[in-house]
Amino acid sequence: MLLHEKELRRQTFLEQWNLLSLSLPSILVIILIIIVPVGWLFYLSFTGKGGDFSLANYEKMITYKSYARVFMTTFQVSFLTTLVCILMGYPLAYFMAQLSDRMAAVCMLTVLLPFWTSLLVRTYAWLVLLQKKGILNDFAIEIGLWETPIKLVHNLTGTLIGMAHIMLPFLVLPLYGAMKRIEKDMTHAAANLGATPIQVFWKVFFPLSLPGLVAGSLIVFVLCLGFYVTPAVLGGGRVVMVATQITAILENQFNWGAASCWMTPPFITAIRSARVSASIWS
Repeated sequence: MLLHEKELRRQTFLEQWNLLSLSLPSILVIILIIIVPVGWLFYLSFTGKGGDFSLANYEKMITYKSYARVFMTTFQVSFLTTLVCILMGYPLAYFMAQLSDRMAAVCMLTVLLPFWTSLLVRTYAWLVLLQKKGILNDFAIEIGLWETPIKLVHNLTGTLIGMAHIMLPFLVLPLYGAMKRIEKDMTHAAANLGATPIQVFWKVFFPLSLPGLVAGSLIVFVLCLGFYVTPAVLGGGRVVMVATQITAILENQFNWGAASCWMTPPFITAIRSARVSASIWS
């Protein structure tokens, strides 16, 4: 019996070692491309102007009120963008999940269509649409929604519109995948047991779709934390986020230590979000 146990353990060890050896090249690539650069930036955040160890960069981050406003703006824009994507993306994903496979593929094509266009092009397209003499203002005045052009760009409103448009597919894709995995027999069984359509949705369908909703929301939120192009263009310098502040520090001061410390709070938030997502999926 002991010999069989030892042989089983040896085979298990060899199998695990073989799996590790197969994944070793991918692990090395991840270390070289992600862990080493992030670790280098994290090290630079603890260096002063003379290159010695210093906590001055983090002290400024804590004491300066302007720094706190940048972080508040970043998390506010990320949260609001995620909320807008949920409000638009959940009905869209639900509608697609109820269609036949052929019609759902056509709808999925429309969702993925923006990926065929450059991010910068899409951002400047929104700038043209939302300006005071843009198509949206002219159309709203023509149908009587408002009388004079309103400011829809170079503010928080324009930034949210542009970022929600760009981030929406990142929410729809995992949410739609989670909805398609829900067995229709479960909703039919709930209906046969006397549940109303509203009860079937909230007590059966919605809880089963939560993993996809949480995963998509975390993807959108984390991507928004480091977004640069859309807030810089549609925000017009009035919506200053972390990525914009890092660019300003490097352009004006060329201080890698001060710029590197700005990545720490979003990076920690991204790691915690990934852990939350992993725990939900498991």
